[in-house]
Amino acid sequence: MSPNDSKNRAGFLNSLASSITNFGSVMTKSVNGLMGYEGIEVINPDGSTEDAEEEAGRGRWKQEERDGYWKMMQKYIGSDITSMVTLPVIIFEPMTTLQKMAELMEYSHLLDMADKTQDPYMRMVYASTWAISVYYAYQRTWKPFNPILGETYEMTNHNGINFIAEQVSHHPPMSAAHAENEHFSYDCTSKLKSKLLGNSIDFYPVGRTRVTLKRDGVVLDLVPPPTKAHNLIFGRTWVDSSGEMIMTNLTTGDKAVLYFQPCGWFGSGRYEVDGYVYNSAEEPKILVTGKWNESLSYQACDTEGEPLTGTELKEVWKVAEAPEKDKYQYTHFAHKINSFDTAPSKLLSSDSRLRPDRYALDTGDMTKAGYEKSSLEERQRAEKRTREEKGQRFVPKWFDETEDVTPTPWGDLEVYQFNGKYLVHRAAADNSEINTDMESTKFNPWQFQDTSP
Repeated sequence: MSPNDSKNRAGFLNSLASSITNFGSVMTKSVNGLMGYEGIEVINPDGSTEDAEEEAGRGRWKQEERDGYWKMMQKYIGSDITSMVTLPVIIFEPMTTLQKMAELMEYSHLLDMADKTQDPYMRMVYASTWAISVYYAYQRTWKPFNPILGETYEMTNHNGINFIAEQVSHHPPMSAAHAENEHFSYDCTSKLKSKLLGNSIDFYPVGRTRVTLKRDGVVLDLVPPPTKAHNLIFGRTWVDSSGEMIMTNLTTGDKAVLYFQPCGWFGSGRYEVDGYVYNSAEEPKILVTGKWNESLSYQACDTEGEPLTGTELKEVWKVAEAPEKDKYQYTHFAHKINSFDTAPSKLLSSDSRLRPDRYALDTGDMTKAGYEKSSLEERQRAEKRTREEKGQRFVPKWFDETEDVTPTPWGDLEVYQFNGKYLVHRAAADNSEINTDMESTKFNPWQFQDTSP
């Protein structure tokens, strides 16, 4: 059975739970004429089509706010709105997309295990589980701040990792990241695309993610599934991912193909992930199953995908306990990412933690957060005008644009690579005797220092 045989792939996995047999699309209902609106799609993830109209009256928005936002967003339906729409700070979380990239490192011990094991198929189990583990955090319904061009995020003090991310382009918005410890190196170029559908939005992970396992020099490539946010304005906002995640061992040809089930009626299938690790001959070797918001398990299988006699499911990962009733649905690790506990000494002044709008939102000052967000965006526009007047182009500090253009399922991607200059900077900063108060450092990602609005 090959990884392309999606119909045959479900043989054993379909028997795990009756809900898995529902591979259809999530239930939808266009509530035509609802409160004077046309074609609004409202989805209750825990109900059926009959609940749509009742669900439309729920959510975080008051009726008058819904009216205003719906009128504002209507003209963008069908468009990529990743960075073209100015949104109210009330829908934001006190974190940037650079910090969200670092959330992938929470369960990085799985990559350590992938590097240590001598079993090539367990290597794929550990590595693909690591890639899935972040989806528990990604189900948050708050929007992160778009980074300012040149903004960075650094992280240390977690599993021996040094992590650096930089916003390398503003239009289109692109980020690059590098992380490393004794077992692996991680490199990512991300250019998220979106498509507004009205009351929902599709996100397409245009990007290239590569992990190098240091012991054997194995290189892994990751292609994640798209994600959809439902009920943006009408109803309770919720996030779901569906489709295939593919992790390929570029060195050996082994592959993990894991299918994210779409949410069905009354929540059936939601969160479920099922699939196999295949060898280079496309024969299944290990099945993987579980829920991305709870745990994942694995079991050896035969060439038909059926469990081997005498084997049993073994848990490979379980989500860590999260804070109860957290305002932003943060994990304990997300709180660490926002704190200075994970910051290196002599933090770069361009770091996301230092953004005044992010800090104001984190302390609950919504008015100041909105003001600071507008100020930063205007300063960024002023920098762009200055750069154009001087005939210059922005050049990232820690990553270099390459000539590589990588095709993805959702479009081509210009690849940035880590240039190593950050390691030189970090070594010098760590050896410096000059002490700075990180929390009082002024946010400064700017190329020009004389463009304040």
